[in-house]
Amino acid sequence: MSAALPVRFDQARERAFSAAREVAGQGFPVVLVRDVLGRFSLVVDDSGKDKGAVRGLVAVWEAEFSDRMGRYRSGQPVLLASDMFSADTLLGSPRAVVDQDGPSGPGSVRFIDNTVVGEDWAMVSMPDSGDADGRPHRTALYGFKGGVGRTTAMAVLARHLADRGHAVLVVDLDLESPGAGPLLMGRELPPHGLVDHLVEDAVGNADGLELVARTPYAPPRAKDGRYGELWVAPARGSGTPDARYSYVDKLNRVYADTADASFAERLERAVCACEDTMERDSDTGRRPDVVLLDSRAGIHDVAAVAISRLSDLALLFAGNNDQTWMGYQDLFTAWQTTGQAARIRSRLRMVASMVPDSVHHPMETYLTDFRKRAFECFDEVLYDTVEAVDVHADDALADAVTAARDDVFAPPLPDDQAPHWAIPILFDPGLVGMDAINAPGWQDRAFVQAAYRDFLAAATPLIEQELRVGRDQEGTRDR
Repeated sequence: MSAALPVRFDQARERAFSAAREVAGQGFPVVLVRDVLGRFSLVVDDSGKDKGAVRGLVAVWEAEFSDRMGRYRSGQPVLLASDMFSADTLLGSPRAVVDQDGPSGPGSVRFIDNTVVGEDWAMVSMPDSGDADGRPHRTALYGFKGGVGRTTAMAVLARHLADRGHAVLVVDLDLESPGAGPLLMGRELPPHGLVDHLVEDAVGNADGLELVARTPYAPPRAKDGRYGELWVAPARGSGTPDARYSYVDKLNRVYADTADASFAERLERAVCACEDTMERDSDTGRRPDVVLLDSRAGIHDVAAVAISRLSDLALLFAGNNDQTWMGYQDLFTAWQTTGQAARIRSRLRMVASMVPDSVHHPMETYLTDFRKRAFECFDEVLYDTVEAVDVHADDALADAVTAARDDVFAPPLPDDQAPHWAIPILFDPGLVGMDAINAPGWQDRAFVQAAYRDFLAAATPLIEQELRVGRDQEGTRDR
């Protein structure tokens, strides 16, 4: 007789949820907890229950759970809230995500996933509403893989928005590979950068940092009569004359949680500090209208916070290759399996970078295939499922189905306003290896303007639409 096959990591999650739902189905609220090694525990809220009866159930739950989970059961597979010292802290944790497929009624299932990195992908929230004067619109620029021209696109978009009369702040979140600061400022960086705020704020020492600088670019007067401004908050600063600038030493310490704040909260504070510093240092006293967050590539905590927590809009850069689509599918699946898909999907928009356009590789052919693959990726994981129903013989059923579908998020492939409908950036050989830092006026070159024309035409309305909504809300409050 062969030995039973071991339970693997990919199987453990669904097995654990199945067990938790069964316990919850008996009328007990359950918190399913996974530790950093992937092992699961059931925390059962037994308040108001007969203790003797519950004790009898625990032995059954533990035996069944251990049998299902193999090595992915924790050392304490079932914990009763009445036996725990601080059960209320865990049962009331804001990190607990509701299991949408769990039972209704007295029993419920929530999930807490403890990870070393990457937890913030599953903690989707809208950016903080800010003070009475309104919070700037924030757009994150992200690529699953590097080398897709994200930072260059950010610089082009930033100047274009400034040309349209907006006060624009670029925040460089690519801490391991800073590029936005030098690209927009050259070597004239402010003394401090985002990394300085992260290390100084951790010890309560962030007051007075010089985090932002106005770029040398002077936008022309916009059509509405306003003059735009373009500022940058670099990842690293230039340092001060009295000490060596220890960037790597600082970088090694920025991702830690502190006693009063998680890394996500600390990064949000740093971005807000950059916005406040711009207002403080500007001779016009303007706060930014638009903040562009240049996020680092890959499944990294910085990107997780930028997209899931800080941004109103996330532009997802991609090339049309299997590695990229596999990566985005993994990312989308993380949102879907943690019940966060509905909170994030409408804030996403794909960008097709380095799109070819030649006799042998026409742009429209490339984009058609790109958008088809993007649609398949979104439709499989993030979009809602729409079941086909024959309603021709029953008008009442037809009305009911139509009403139900109003709440369904399932844009079709041809929908040019949908997240999957990629915005193109054309490939041009002149962009490859361009030393933008040492090429004054590079954004005015004809090949640069041609490459980014469609990108600017599509991305700008997405951002300005949010700005109009914000101004309308402010006007309503004033009245």
